[in-house]
Amino acid sequence: MVAFESGTNTAGGALDFEHRPTSDQHFENALAKARDGTRLAVADAIELLTTGSDTAGIDRERKEAVLEVADRRRAEVVGQEVTFVANLNNNVTTACNTGCLFCNFKDRSDQFLEANDDDHGGFTKTPEQSREIVADAVDRGIYEVTSVSGLHPALALDSEHRELLEASERGDLNYRSPAAYEVDPGTYVEQIEAMSVDGVHVHSMTPEEAAHARRGTDWSYEEVYRRLVDAGLDSAPGTAAEILVDEVRDVICPGKIDTDGWLEAMAAAARVGLDVTATIMYGHVENEAHRAIHLDRVRDLQDRTGAITEFVPLSFVHQNTPLYDYGMVEGGPSVHEDELLIAVSRLFLDNIEHIQASWVKYGDEQGLKMLNAGADDFMGTILSEEITKRAGGEFGEYRSFDQYVELIESIGRIPVERSTDYRQRRRIDSEPPHGPTLGPKADGTPLL
Repeated sequence: MVAFESGTNTAGGALDFEHRPTSDQHFENALAKARDGTRLAVADAIELLTTGSDTAGIDRERKEAVLEVADRRRAEVVGQEVTFVANLNNNVTTACNTGCLFCNFKDRSDQFLEANDDDHGGFTKTPEQSREIVADAVDRGIYEVTSVSGLHPALALDSEHRELLEASERGDLNYRSPAAYEVDPGTYVEQIEAMSVDGVHVHSMTPEEAAHARRGTDWSYEEVYRRLVDAGLDSAPGTAAEILVDEVRDVICPGKIDTDGWLEAMAAAARVGLDVTATIMYGHVENEAHRAIHLDRVRDLQDRTGAITEFVPLSFVHQNTPLYDYGMVEGGPSVHEDELLIAVSRLFLDNIEHIQASWVKYGDEQGLKMLNAGADDFMGTILSEEITKRAGGEFGEYRSFDQYVELIESIGRIPVERSTDYRQRRRIDSEPPHGPTLGPKADGTPLL
């Protein structure tokens, strides 16, 4: 008897999308191509993600076959190591007017005005505050700071950009002078300079933030990223990708840059010498065809740039989001969809070495399952996590090195501390307590 599980429990099947999760390929043929290491097509990915598009729901036996092939591919590509990084999240502001329906991180920017006395629970940090936060974490041993923030109307790229925005008479630039706000966030350049402490690796400026940093000008994305590199930016996160298919973006984030804009920004970051990551945020209104097309566009970007260090699947957390509040989704993806997305990412993205499993999204038990389904990286210490938590995430905000070692060894794998770019690695095979050693002030002392 064949056991089936329901697939996407979201609205993807109800919306009138052009792309549907069907193909003229057959599941067994797609699986055979994956076993042989033949480069997969979008139709193959659809078959593997659905465990056969000619039947409803997910076939558990077929799913396990996909996971087994992906785990074998993982072992061939990266071996038995599971990597993690000593990092800090320092998000600058929650102020944002973009209106993405999947997000509960944001707060309307007018709530931050000096004249507004409402208690909204959001925050904006000055460059000085960011520097203090990062400096303290570097003293404790971290060596990466990740910063992803809302699109505060007062944020400009630098002083030149500020002057252009102040002089502009356009009303469509989402700009207001910082003097109007209770807290001045400074400029992007000032924030990057502030976070660039003692050689820490600054991982910041998503494509969406880069678009915000060039609004009202004719500057290219290359110019934006070049100025940020001069300020101390070391790599750029490929978040804000969500689903790289515009018919989905038009539903969940119509105020964001489109697919071509995201790809253009990432390619520009690569051209100025930055490593980048790439993400997918799945399990809301999209279907498996959209996920497959997204993977194809990421793989093509990597073929052109070679700059993507890791691919990060982000499982949609629904509880406190407008998509859920408006009745557009009933929940997030099932665990079976999570596992298949990790596995098919490993099999499809044959030019990206590292696939990350997010313990923030999946939790420990399911996160470990992902490490046996194609993933090989287990995120970082984080120390402070705000985005997933605000959406209703329940799996914590930080992780110690001792916890990492215990979890990874529990599945028979090798715990490895790594740098942001994966070029520095340290196998951890000593007795606890464990702490980072790759940072500018790291001496093996536990962070927590």
